[in-house]
This record gives sequence, C-alpha cells and structure tokens, in this order.
Amino acid sequence: MPRPVALTIGNFDGIHRGHQAVLARLMAEARARGLPSAVLTFEPHPREFFDPQHAPTRLTSLREKLALLEAIGVDIVHVQHFDRAFASLTAEEFIDPVLVRNLRAKLVLIGDDFCFGAKRAGNFALLEQASREKGYELVAMPTIGDAGQRISSSAVRDALRAGNLARARELLGRHYSMTGRVIRGRQLGRELGWPTANVQLRHNRPPLTGIFAVRVHGADSGPRDAVASLGYRPTVEDEGRALLEVYLFDFAGDLYGKLLTVELLHKLRDEEKFDSLDALKTQIARDCDDARRLLRGEAVRPLPSLDREPLGASLARAR
Repeated sequence: MPRPVALTIGNFDGIHRGHQAVLARLMAEARARGLPSAVLTFEPHPREFFDPQHAPTRLTSLREKLALLEAIGVDIVHVQHFDRAFASLTAEEFIDPVLVRNLRAKLVLIGDDFCFGAKRAGNFALLEQASREKGYELVAMPTIGDAGQRISSSAVRDALRAGNLARARELLGRHYSMTGRVIRGRQLGRELGWPTANVQLRHNRPPLTGIFAVRVHGADSGPRDAVASLGYRPTVEDEGRALLEVYLFDFAGDLYGKLLTVELLHKLRDEEKFDSLDALKTQIARDCDDARRLLRGEAVRPLPSLDREPLGASLARAR
C-alpha cells in the first residue's frame, strides 16, 4: 500500500514562480510531517478536453512538466488521465476514492479559490468540511504576485504572445524553453546554406512565433548558441503546421533523434513572407549576425534533465 503523502493539485502548466512557491511550501510542510511530497496533475489539460478549439496554448509538454517537477524536488507525481469518466466525478466522489483512498493524502495544500468535481461544484469550504471526517489536514496557499500582477500561466502566455521574453523570464524564473526530438524535414535549410535541426513539437499551437536568438542543450557535451525559427514558414509552406527549426552556429554533426532543449533568449523579429528565396537567404544571414551579437556574454544556466520521465511519476486512477 502506498505511503500517506502531502499533496497539491493543479495543471502546473509552465511551472512558473507562482507554482514554484506552492511547491516550496508543499515540500516544507511535507518535511515537517515526515511525509513525501506529491503532485496530482492532469493530462490532457481539462480545458483541452472540454473545448479543444479554444483551450489555451501549452507552455510545457508533459515531459517538460515532469522534468521540472523532479528538478524542483517533488517526490511523487501522479498524472491523472482527464477523460469523461473522471470529469463526471462529483466533488464528494473526488474526495473519497481519489484524494483519500487512492492518493492517501494526509495533507492537502491548495489555493482558497480551488474548485473541483463535476461542474466545479467542490470548493475549499467542502474540502475543509470533509477533512474533519476523512482525517486529512487542509492548508490554504495565498495567491503569488509580482509587481502587482498575479503570477499565472495566462500572464506567461500573454508575455510570450507579445514577444516580451524578459517579462516571461521574470514570471517563470528562467528562460522560456521548448524540448523535442530532431526529426527529418524537407532539408530546405541545407539547400539555402543553413542546415537546420527540425525539433518536433507535441502541440501545434506554440504560445509564440517568430525568429529568436536561442541556446540549445543536448546537441553535444555543452550548450550551443543558435538562431531559431518558430512558426509556420510563410515563404515556403502553406500547410498551417507549426515548426521549430534551429541553426546551430559552428556545428557539424548528426542530430537526428536527439532530444534538444531550445531556450529562447531574445526575439529578433516576427515571421515574414519574402518575395523570393534569395531575399529569405539575405535575411537569414542578418538574423545569424544579430543572434551572435545578442548571445555574447549571456550566462549559461543549468537545465533539468528531460531525457526520461521522473522515477516518481505514476498514473493516478480515479477508481
């Protein structure tokens, strides 16, 4: 039988500074009681399940989320498959079979505006009332703000959408990054003189688009400066699928199949449709020069390992 845990619940998309504060509090409360810290999160995001056409763009893939949670120090991550059966659980059904019997929560840490269960009928007051009967401790976590603004996944998306990578970095506590495996593309970059690595995106709606000065981890023994195009390649494509292409400076090697993490450090410009491939080539050369200039002197920061799922990750079953 699994050990009792100190538990928090949420989507944790992006693992921004607000999430980090919740997790730090969780781990402190867990240590004080001799319990492992645990997170219950959902896949897919509930809003993707209910309204996929209008759901917010993902900030992190499941792999990225799990790696970040492990790097922070969370002991156990339960990933609940969010489907119709789980969505239909009443608030009371969520508390007893899921929270108490399945996850064995002895301490539950949530925000006082947390809602759960079918039609979001459950709230903090219901959890507090049930805690006395079910034998778990309930702890409220206040909202975390920055410069008078609530730190949230939505605020990070807004900053990224505006191309404000500096603000996104403030909210995240790190550079925004994307991770994926290198797959074979059309090799048009090679034909143009800039062979690019095509990084597979798990979701077709990135939270930002454009041309960026980036730092790439996973290509070889150390990070590599590079320039990246993230978007829909309007000059050469008409398929409507988002692509992340990265040109690594002063690099020669086979990247196919490698798992790369691309940190977006500076936005150079928006995507643009050029009249000819020659005009595109001229602009790429300018982009490379601009990216090299901006990346000089940028400190290299360690990243969490993203090449495997954390050992503590498991699939939480509703029943």
